[in-house]
Order: sequence, then C-alpha cells, then structure tokens
Amino acid sequence: ICNGYTPVLACHTAHIACKILEIKEKCDRRSGNKLEDNPKFINSGDAAIVEFVPSNPMCFVTFTDFPPLVRFAVRDTRQTVAVGVI
Repeated sequence: ICNGYTPVLACHTAHIACKILEIKEKCDRRSGNKLEDNPKFINSGDAAIVEFVPSNPMCFVTFTDFPPLVRFAVRDTRQTVAVGVI
C-alpha cells in the first residue's frame, strides 16, 4: 500500500472510494511506538497512521465520542487489505 492507492473504505453500511493522500508514519503493532516517518509504502502486518481523502463526503464519529462506530475496513477487489480505527 502506497501514496495514491485508491481502495474502497467500508464503514458499517457505507462503502466509498478513498485515496491514500499520505502515509504519515509507520508504528510498532504492539507498543504503538513510531518506527519511521513518511514511509514510501506499508506491507502486510505493518501498522501505520494514514490520511485518506474520500471521493464523496462521508460522515464519521470520533473514537472518543463512540468507540464501536469508528472501525473500518479497506477493501480492494473483494479482499480486505487493511482494517483500522478513525
């Protein structure tokens, strides 16, 4: 997964194409410590902080307001390529 990649973001009943604008940092999966700033790509098993831009407006709830509603899946060609929290 790299900058410019455009998968479908699925959050509950909403499915919308989103472009990865920037991969901000790569993190350790267990501790959350920063490993690398502005990586070129992320591989399977990596954890990262990523900025998405949806193709159409989309409304989300923040984690502090209601944690169960902030989970999403990133899908491409019927396969889940990433999961995350807003």
